[in-house]
Amino acid sequence: MSLETTSVGSFPKPPYLTRARTLHGKGEIPDEDLETLERRATKEWIAFQEEIGIDILVDGEQYRGDMATYFAENLEGCEISGLVRSYGNRYYKKPVVIDELARPEPITIAWWRWAQDQTTRPLKGMLTGPYTMMDWSFDEHYPSREDLALAFAKVLHQEAKDLERAGAKVIQIDEPALSARTDELDLVVKGLGIVTRGLEAKTITHTCYGNYDRVFPYFNRLPVDQIDLEMSNSGLDLLDRFRRTPLNKEIAFGVIDVHTHRVETVDDVRERVERALQVFRPDQLYVDPDCGLKTRTVDEAKAKLRAMVEATRAVKSAHGLG
Repeated sequence: MSLETTSVGSFPKPPYLTRARTLHGKGEIPDEDLETLERRATKEWIAFQEEIGIDILVDGEQYRGDMATYFAENLEGCEISGLVRSYGNRYYKKPVVIDELARPEPITIAWWRWAQDQTTRPLKGMLTGPYTMMDWSFDEHYPSREDLALAFAKVLHQEAKDLERAGAKVIQIDEPALSARTDELDLVVKGLGIVTRGLEAKTITHTCYGNYDRVFPYFNRLPVDQIDLEMSNSGLDLLDRFRRTPLNKEIAFGVIDVHTHRVETVDDVRERVERALQVFRPDQLYVDPDCGLKTRTVDEAKAKLRAMVEATRAVKSAHGLG
C-alpha cells in the first residue's frame, strides 16, 4: 500500500459528551449513562472515518481525559493530584507515584476490542509512552527518573502484549515529552525498547513540537517501525534534514496543523504531500494530522480530515499509486 491515511489518536468530544462528563464529575449522572454516551461518540467517529475513507482508524479517545492520567488512574502505585497547569489555560490532574507500579488488569483492551468490532478496517491500539508517563508524573517512590520511566515501560509492555493478543495489528506509543529533556534521549530509546520488545504488530511512536536539533539523530534509533511527526506547524522544516540523513523506517507525516482553527484547503494539503514525496518513498509515507485533534471543534476536525483524505487521493491519482 502507498500513502495510507490515518490519524494521531484523539478527536474532539461532541457537546453532548462534554456536558455529560461535566455532570459526571459532579456526581450528577451515573457511570453507565456516561459510558453509553462515550460509546455513541466513538461509533460516530469510527463511522465518519469510514465514510471519508481513512485507511487506519483510531477510536478518538472519547472515554479518556488526559493521556497520562487515564493510564495512571488504572495502575496500582499511583494517585491522582488536583489540577496542575500544563500550558496556557490547559490543566490536567497530574499522576503521583507513591509505590511500586503494577497493572492489576488490562486498561485499554476491552475498549479496543469493542471499537475494532465497529469496523472492518484496522484500528490502532493507543498507549502513552513510558518517558512521557514519567515526565508528567510526580515521583514520591522511585530513586530516579530512569527507574520510574522503566517501571512504566514494564507495565506498558504488558498492555502492548495484551493488545497484540487481542488482535491489534498497529500499536502506537505516544511520546510527546520526547524532546522535553534532550539529555535523556537514551532513556526514551531504552523505555520504548522495553514496551515494543517481542511485538509483531506494527509499532509507532508519535511526538510533536520541540527543538529537533538534538532529537533528530535519535529518530533512526527509536525501536519502532514508524515515527509520527508534526510537520505542518513547523513549516515542513525537517524535510531538508531528512534529505541529508534518510529515515530508515516509515514516517507518518503531519499535513494538518491542529493548533489553528483555519481549515486547510485541499491544495494546501496536496502541496505538503507532494513535498514529502520528494524525500520519502510512497510505501514509506503515511499521511495524518500533526497531532490529536481534540482541541478543535467537531466541525473543524471533520473538515480538516476531509481535506486530508481528498488531497491524498488526488496525489495518488496523479502518481498512479494504488
